[in-house]
Amino acid sequence: MWQPDPVVHIAIADDHPIVIQGLKNLLEGMPCFLVTGTFTTGGRLLNYLEQHTVDLLLLDISLPDGSGILFCREIRKKYPAIKIIAISNLGERSIITQMMQNGASGYLLKTAAAKDILDCMHKALNDEIPVFSAEIGEIMAKPEPDTLPALPDLTKREKQILLLLASGKKSAEIAAELFISPLTVKTHRATLLQKFGVNNIVSLVNRAKEYRFI
Repeated sequence: MWQPDPVVHIAIADDHPIVIQGLKNLLEGMPCFLVTGTFTTGGRLLNYLEQHTVDLLLLDISLPDGSGILFCREIRKKYPAIKIIAISNLGERSIITQMMQNGASGYLLKTAAAKDILDCMHKALNDEIPVFSAEIGEIMAKPEPDTLPALPDLTKREKQILLLLASGKKSAEIAAELFISPLTVKTHRATLLQKFGVNNIVSLVNRAKEYRFI
């Protein structure tokens, strides 16, 4: 069971400095918590984790250089001891579910009350998971609708082709830009449709946006 001594080292990753400052101000009044690193991109966070110990991470869902869901999954694989709590403006059930499936211990809305945030942090450190802010708890308590398939693993080439498809380019244009054959593009396109569980490009792009690949 977690105890307030020694000090818990906390990192915060959010693309809005004002949110980071607000969280720092909240935690500075708690002697058991020490904010040791703040980041506005996932890349800088990952670099920091290679050299520093972090006990609890407050992680935004949307960062300038990638999806918080994907960063969460990577961090969970490399550093399983870190407790990760998502903190976001997004309250869609599908996003919450994906974050939890990819290693988060909890999910908070940025509008959550200070007491709610602190309670969730203490519960996560005590392994009382999952932990949700009040609004998220209400969303997750409702009957579950049809859920999205699991977050797909994409190769580097598939990610390139997905972005180009989302920009409206045709197979021949993508082939010319990437110096590959149109047949190879069509093969990757079919694989993307299968991985995202859809049957046309419009649905593929919409689903990729839901997953924050785009």
